[in-house]
Amino acid sequence: MNIRYMAVLSAAGLCAMVSTSVVADDSSDCRGLPQHAVLKSALKQARNEANGGFNLDMWGTIVNRDGIVCAVAFTGEDRGDQWPGSRVISAQKASTGNAFSLRGLALSTANLYSAVSPGGSLYGLQHSNPVNTNVAYRGNAADYGTSNDPMEGGKIGGINVFGGGFALYNSRGQIVGGLGVSGDSSCADHNIGWKTRHTLLLDYVPAGVSGDAMRRDNIVYDISPQAGQQEGVSAKGWGHPVCSAAATTIAATLPANRP
Repeated sequence: MNIRYMAVLSAAGLCAMVSTSVVADDSSDCRGLPQHAVLKSALKQARNEANGGFNLDMWGTIVNRDGIVCAVAFTGEDRGDQWPGSRVISAQKASTGNAFSLRGLALSTANLYSAVSPGGSLYGLQHSNPVNTNVAYRGNAADYGTSNDPMEGGKIGGINVFGGGFALYNSRGQIVGGLGVSGDSSCADHNIGWKTRHTLLLDYVPAGVSGDAMRRDNIVYDISPQAGQQEGVSAKGWGHPVCSAAATTIAATLPANRP
């Protein structure tokens, strides 16, 4: 029988701390990663702050280094309080953040938008590693987002190329999996996911492409309009479209990565 250990978050909720000894289901090899209750608490805390989006409820998913789903949670009262389609998108983002980051270099899903666009350095990447639909849609919908979500224990796959997905790095600098959040604008998703990862103490990010030494895999807003091109051109090649002035401002003041 699987044993689940409960972690205690700060009652104040503003400075929640998560023990690195918290584990999820051993049968899914999720040791060292937050389980459902911890993810849900951190996600709700981040969602309830200003994030520059539509103030919508969210889905969140954690995968391990092999892309196996370890936890799925939502912030509303019921699974229908947030976009139903965002459950799988959150898992897809978690898978992407994990799959395209290494011990020495982190790429958030926000960093991939321009890179996978026509002419980008990673054009076509979004068509690789499709979602495993047998994992994504199996089981009873009543269990979606609970500690018994049917995706848990399955390898979800999928590639997502807008904000909300991150690699997870522990205090030893090891990459241990990915986090994905979805349910609002892509820029708000990025801000919420960033804050969630920070609360989970899994943001010891080694290096990234953002150009910000304090926020190494942060979203990059450097796309300039260019005649004849819908998206415009990213100066660094890692740019993401602007969603709102508020979201852009918030991204610039997100908590710094841990050293």
